[in-house]
Amino acid sequence: MAPKSSNSVSPTAASNALDSLWRSYVDTTPSLLKLIDAFLVFIMLSGAIQFVYCVLVTNFPFNAFLAGFSSSVGQFVLTASLRSQVNPQNREQFKEVSPERAFADFALGSIVLHFFVFNFLG
Repeated sequence: MAPKSSNSVSPTAASNALDSLWRSYVDTTPSLLKLIDAFLVFIMLSGAIQFVYCVLVTNFPFNAFLAGFSSSVGQFVLTASLRSQVNPQNREQFKEVSPERAFADFALGSIVLHFFVFNFLG
């Protein structure tokens, strides 16, 4: 039997680290960022479900899969950008962008993205 490596992490240590990370997130993250994070998780799950469906069931019609999946990816990128712009810790990097302006850019980008996705469907 080989001796245990000194670099191995016990399951309880990993569990404690995750618990500490979660508690810190819940205690210190503003509610607006939590809402955006929940939307990001929803978009990620939606894209993953579409991809798994395409692989396991069917990819017919393929342009519908491409439109739906690219919509998920594009919306994720736009939402992640919104999150970084409205995060109070990033205020120094986005001095000229107010939270209202960031949301307006997000809304306009989402409209343009979905216009192209809708047109790609045929």
